[in-house]
Amino acid sequence: MHFHSPWAFLLLIVIPAMLVVRKMTKKSTSVRFSSVSHAVQSGRSLRQRLAVLPLVIRVLAIICLIIALARPQTGREKVRDVSKGIAIEMVADRSGSMGAEMEYKGKRMSRLDVVKQVFLEFALGNGHDLPGRPNDLVGMIAFARYPDTICPLTLAHGALPLFVKNTKLVTQRSEDGTAIGDSLALAAARLKTAEKTLKKQQEDKHSDYQIKSKIIILLSDGQNNTGKRTPEEAADLAKKWGIRVHTIAIGGRDAMTSVRTMLGVFKVPMGSDVDTDTLKAIADKTGGIFRQAGDAKSLEAIYKEIDQMEKSEIKSIRYIDYKENFLIFALLGLCLIAVEIFLSCTLFRKIP
Repeated sequence: MHFHSPWAFLLLIVIPAMLVVRKMTKKSTSVRFSSVSHAVQSGRSLRQRLAVLPLVIRVLAIICLIIALARPQTGREKVRDVSKGIAIEMVADRSGSMGAEMEYKGKRMSRLDVVKQVFLEFALGNGHDLPGRPNDLVGMIAFARYPDTICPLTLAHGALPLFVKNTKLVTQRSEDGTAIGDSLALAAARLKTAEKTLKKQQEDKHSDYQIKSKIIILLSDGQNNTGKRTPEEAADLAKKWGIRVHTIAIGGRDAMTSVRTMLGVFKVPMGSDVDTDTLKAIADKTGGIFRQAGDAKSLEAIYKEIDQMEKSEIKSIRYIDYKENFLIFALLGLCLIAVEIFLSCTLFRKIP
């Protein structure tokens, strides 16, 4: 509820002033009796107990009239957002080497699980230094030997956690590998048709949403060893279509993983030769940045850097339709005054 003239509430000071004046001007009348002991023993009647009722009704009437003067209004706010967002495609390696362990907030997790957690914080926000990307189209592709679209580009980010949760490490040797070129090409193709994807999602809705720019965040801990396209060819496609690629090399040769045996759980080296030269070349060619993440903290810092670099724009135009509600309070106040007058002239009439 909104009050058009809130200054009217200053008139509430009339109520305590009225009570003070009433008490100061109240006349005391008495009739002499030889003894009032029997009257005291008889107690107070219901009428005497409710003698203050007219005053209470008068105070409520004044309050209702003051509220009416303040003009209470209820309305529904209509917001029309004119947004210029960014289409973001996350491309994450899920090959076997991403099973190497990494510490994240005091827990030992696989690299892939850490990547998923940090990506969700980047997209949805973490309540601290990552505000999330609510105005951006976000999608995800995961790859090993073959790239798979995990989540299509969407503004409905509520579905992201479920899609990301179901992204697992490759388990079959025949599917293991690192197809960086094919994955990058698929992500670029998805972004090239992002406008058509958005139009289908909002087919029955009026929207002024515009895609300001398109970026890919490519994350891998290995080197391209399979696929039809080379990373250089995929980078050429991204550059041709105006897509910026940020690349992240995760992990290093000192990575460890836990192996469970009959004798217990042992730490085994699981280093991998990440192709930093190729990842850097992709970023340089498309105008992105290349960073290395040796642990979870450095990975979070890289996402914060990208979050600061890639800003979306939004302009909200707000319309508010108000409905006046003062009449009900004015009528209620007048009715209370009428009731107070009626009671003062009948049931609570005083003589003299």
